[in-house]
Order: sequence, then structure tokens, then C-alpha cells
Amino acid sequence: MVEYAPLELPDNPRLAQNVIHFARALRKAGLPVGPGRVIDAIRAVEAAGFTERSDFFWTLHACFVSRPEHRAVFAQIFRLYWRDPRYLEHMMSMMIPAIRGVQEERHAQAAEKRAAESLLDGLQPDLPEPPEPKEEEVRIEIDASQTMSEKERLRSLDFEQMSNAEIAEAKRMLAKLSLPVKPIQSRRRMAATLGTHADWRRTMRAAMRQGGEIRSFAKTKRRPRWPNLVVLCDISGSMSQYSRMVLHFLHAVANEKGAGWARVHAFTFGTRLTNITRHLATRDVDQALKAAGAEAQDWEGGTRIGQCLHAFNRDWSRRVMGQGAVVLLITDGLDRDPEEGLAREMERLHLSSRRLIWLNPLLRWDGFAPKARGIRAMLPHVDSFRAGHSIQTLEELALAISQPDDPGEKDRLMRAIAEG
Repeated sequence: MVEYAPLELPDNPRLAQNVIHFARALRKAGLPVGPGRVIDAIRAVEAAGFTERSDFFWTLHACFVSRPEHRAVFAQIFRLYWRDPRYLEHMMSMMIPAIRGVQEERHAQAAEKRAAESLLDGLQPDLPEPPEPKEEEVRIEIDASQTMSEKERLRSLDFEQMSNAEIAEAKRMLAKLSLPVKPIQSRRRMAATLGTHADWRRTMRAAMRQGGEIRSFAKTKRRPRWPNLVVLCDISGSMSQYSRMVLHFLHAVANEKGAGWARVHAFTFGTRLTNITRHLATRDVDQALKAAGAEAQDWEGGTRIGQCLHAFNRDWSRRVMGQGAVVLLITDGLDRDPEEGLAREMERLHLSSRRLIWLNPLLRWDGFAPKARGIRAMLPHVDSFRAGHSIQTLEELALAISQPDDPGEKDRLMRAIAEG
């Protein structure tokens, strides 16, 4: 156990107080900041000084950030608390619904809404009471009975723009989603009263026991079987928040009874491929994802899709896709080395699967175009290309699986590639 000497505050006690308040905001935003780290941060600032803004940022960053997923939250809180002189007014404008008129609405950046909530700490602004209408004025009432409810709004909200409370509610909604699949008619047959084909062997055996007289015909039908679901999830820096929500959804699918999947296999990839299938079998979702995060050491790192797909095709394809599995590929397609055999590995993955569905959160943008080389190399080898940035898009995934002829946005983007 580390023992700390009595803390001597720097010459400017206001600075130490501000560091303490800053640490409290980080703790409310989800960072594991304890008293020991606060003491270390004050001493580090006293030793390093704060003449340069970048030095001050990285000094506090080294003391308070211990996991890659905390970087975005720290950066936003630092900007709002230390760098923006009007951070309080900015946060208020984000948290208060207002009529903006012709001003273009600016969407919150990654983790910005969570940073604002942690700094405001439940503070409610003092809004002026609306003036009482005069006698000659007409009171206008708006009927909002048919407007969008909170859950409907949350269904279409981007995962990256959610606050802490919205993320918690979204996880509860994802835990109730299902992903049913229709059975596959195999070539093997089974006895059935209302079968489609006659079973002559059983018919003749029954006739031999009945004195050689055929009294009824035995029938058979194709034996149904359920496919495997194989998920390849990108956990690079640009996909971090989406990957976490998708893994919550996959945990619910893997533990759902009666969904129809023979088995759910899950893999994460960034700079290397990691099999997290056994972790999804844990009933508690938080414990399962914690174990999966500890297993995948490349979380929020770079992206090497081609190399990771090569490792999957070489080591795992025959093990988990031998019965015609449905494959979900969750990635933005921004490969670090798009020319390293990416198209070849995607083609092999497509040929090995019964259906290959690509979920890309970049499709949330209306003006999305397949300009990246990685996306151009991967797109021809998928059966369906769909968005994957909200609860609604994950709900629509069930429709894409049940309708094999649904290409999603693939045909439109392939025409855009052909036209130039």
C-alpha cells in the first residue's frame, strides 16, 4: 500500500482547489479517480509547472487517465473546465432545450455531453418565468400528444452523442432486443406425419409386420437446423463507443433462449484478432464485457482489417463457419493497410459464409460516399451494407437477416463507385 506524505499545497491554493474540482468532475464522468491520484496530480503540476497549456494537459492526463476509453472524456472535460473561458455558458446551451431559429444546430462531439453533465453536477439553471398573457392576447396551446416520446428519440440517437443517463437507458433497451433467425432446411430427412416425401423403407417394414399389406405410407420431411452467428467487431479508436453498445446487444443475443441460433461466436479486432466467445456466455453483462475488454489488449488502437481477416480465415473459419453461418462485420472500413490483401480476404470470408452483413456507423451521415480505399475493397464482397450507429439500426438488423434479398445501401454505393 502506497503511503503519502503530508500534502503541501502550491503557492497558489486556488490552483489546488481547481484541480480537486476537476478531479470530481472526472469521477462523475466515470473515470476511476481517487484521492491518491488527486494528490499525485497536484504534486505533478507543482513540479512540472503550467506555463505551457500542452504541458499542463499532459501532466493531468498522465495522473488521471489509465485506460484508452477515458481519453475522449478527459479531453472534453479539460477543454470545458480549463481552456474555454465561457465553459459554463457553453454547457448550459448544450443542456437546455432552446429555440434556435435559423441558427444551425451543432451536435455534441464525442463525450462532450457526458463532460457537460459531470461539470454541471445536476445544476439546473434559473430560467425566467414566462410573463402572464394580457387580457387582449390569445394564449396559444400546442398539442404534443403525437410528438416523439423519449424512448423513440433514444432509438434514433447516435451512440456517440449519448449522455451517461442515455447510455444506461440504451443498454437496458438493447438487453431486451432479440435477433431471431429462420431455420435452414438441411439435406437430412426426418420422419413426419405430414411429410412431403414417402419413406419406402419404413413403409415396407410396416407392411412386413402386417402380413405384407400396405395400409399407410410413411413420410419424411427435411430436418431443420439453425445456423451459427459469427460476429467480427472492430474495437479501434474510431469504433470504441459503437463497439461497446454492439457488444451489449450481442450479449443479449448470445444469452437469449429461443432465438434460434445454434451458437454465437464473437471476435474483436483492431491490430490483432481476439476470440471473446466464452466471455459472452457469462450471464452478467458487466462482468462479461469487463472480461472481454481485458482479453482484447488492442482496444482503441489502430486498425488492420486485412491482417485480422486473414487470421480469422486461416485459424477460425473452418471451426465456426462449417454449417453455413451468418456473419456480421461491424467496422467503419478505415483500414490502416487497405492494400494488404483486404479484398482477397473479404472474398474468402464471403464465400465461406451463408450471408455476410456489414454494419458501418459512417452511414449515419447523409452525404456518405465510399471514398476510402478500404471501403471500396470490401463493399463488393458483402450481401448487405447497413448502418449500425443507433438502437433503431440494430432493430432493423433482424429484418435484414430474415430477408436474404435485402442489400441495404450496397447497390446505391456500388453505383456511386461505378460512376466515378
